Amino acid sequence: MAVIGWIGLGNMGGSMSANLAKAGHDVRGFDLNPAAVAAAEAAGVKPAGSIADAVNGADVVFTMLPKGQHAKAVYLGTDGVLAHADTRTLLVDSSTIDIAAAQELHDAAAAAGFRFVDAPVSGGMSGAKAGTLTFMVGGEGGAVADATTYIGPMAKNIIPTGRPPPARPPRSAIT
Repeated sequence: MAVIGWIGLGNMGGSMSANLAKAGHDVRGFDLNPAAVAAAEAAGVKPAGSIADAVNGADVVFTMLPKGQHAKAVYLGTDGVLAHADTRTLLVDSSTIDIAAAQELHDAAAAAGFRFVDAPVSGGMSGAKAGTLTFMVGGEGGAVADATTYIGPMAKNIIPTGRPPPARPPRSAIT
């Protein structure tokens, strides 16, 4: 089974990560809310003391965060996912965030050498608990296919949605 780093153990992420642990994966979860970490631990998720601890040695990292600003901080911060994960780690963001933030995460991950998929969900807290969510998974074809192998225990439906647009050149490269 896989080593999975999970960031965001709230209303959705706690149940989603628990389903992966029930499926036999080694899931290490991090959240700023100690009560969320304790609830996830009771459901089989190993608590991580930081983002770095959650992503260290992970095959895949999932994030489930409330807003784009949170996702950007978790991925792009100096103590974030891109700073601590191995570039062989597949990154999957299941937060339902704005398009601009999702594109920024795709671009930053690609520039840092990571495979990244955007995989927001539908189905609410009851679907998260039951493992019957619908995932809409976008990204490079191989990364999407790899992500679906991990998503299975959380989903009733997995819908590949295509590739994101190519990364934009940095402003300094535009003349």
